[in-house]
Amino acid sequence: MAGLPRGALARSAADPLARVDPELRDGARLILERPQPEWNRETLSAIRAIPPVETPPAPSAASVERRTAPGRPDAGFELIGFQAGKAPRPALIHIHGGGFIVGRVTDTTAMCQSIATEFDCVVANVDYKLSPETTFPGPVDDCYAVLAYVHANAEALGVDRDRIAVMGESAGGGLAAMLAISARDRGEIPLCYQVLIYPMLDDRTGTTVRVPDFIGTIGWNEPGNRFGWTSFLGMPAGTSEPPHGAVPARLADVSGLAPAFIGVGGLDLFVDEDLEYARRLVAAGVPTQFHLTPGAYHGFDFIAPQARVSKAFTAAWKAGLGAAFTAATPMTT
Repeated sequence: MAGLPRGALARSAADPLARVDPELRDGARLILERPQPEWNRETLSAIRAIPPVETPPAPSAASVERRTAPGRPDAGFELIGFQAGKAPRPALIHIHGGGFIVGRVTDTTAMCQSIATEFDCVVANVDYKLSPETTFPGPVDDCYAVLAYVHANAEALGVDRDRIAVMGESAGGGLAAMLAISARDRGEIPLCYQVLIYPMLDDRTGTTVRVPDFIGTIGWNEPGNRFGWTSFLGMPAGTSEPPHGAVPARLADVSGLAPAFIGVGGLDLFVDEDLEYARRLVAAGVPTQFHLTPGAYHGFDFIAPQARVSKAFTAAWKAGLGAAFTAATPMTT
């Protein structure tokens, strides 16, 4: 490669920080300094007890109220930004990440409060059941129950039924994609948008499909991905034909899905599968915005929110969501 000194490519492959954006390197070091977990059922409890690296934004004044989704007694949600008597507003169904196996709804409460305030919307932050204790379709059914609750109670919640979107990060992004698929297939609730932040879409990544050595080395990696998908599906990841709607990347027909934003970093384990899913959506006529951040690893925007690339990434998905909410606003006279 022109311009690189002799041996630079070899050093770049050996040094996991070599391709990382300079403003993201301190966060990457924090991740790399943590011991890499052994992903199995025996160690899962201890892994779940480890606090997240992510630094959430400062909480806003948006209210937080705990509710339970009808018919799903073990799955609830945080209703954020609800104000009785206010004119109908958009609603966002938010789903936290964690590889399907870890993560807490409270990890993203502050972020959802900020979204509720900035977009003047109601946010339902889903507390779905984790795997392997609950396999597909259980977690997706939890998410759909929350979506159905918001849609059925739109008048009481001050929600505009034509302006309901879904959003998630990592495994939450995968579940948001599955929720959009379920909504399309059931034909009961229209979605105006789906925001998929470095979504976990393909169980074959890290099993039958391998990535280059420099991808997926910071943050979520191939062993975690194999264990997460195996736990979620209840079968070995990447080996058998999964149930319909369980693996978005393996869905035969992606037409008719809600318009989408998909964003991912160039060093993220999910970069190839996210690129391919965006390509398929575009080919199927689904309005899709794709944002690729060079030199960015998994979760970079949470870990280094003040970095230039993080601000640009956040601004991109917020612009897409805001445009979707505005486009669906009823005309007034």
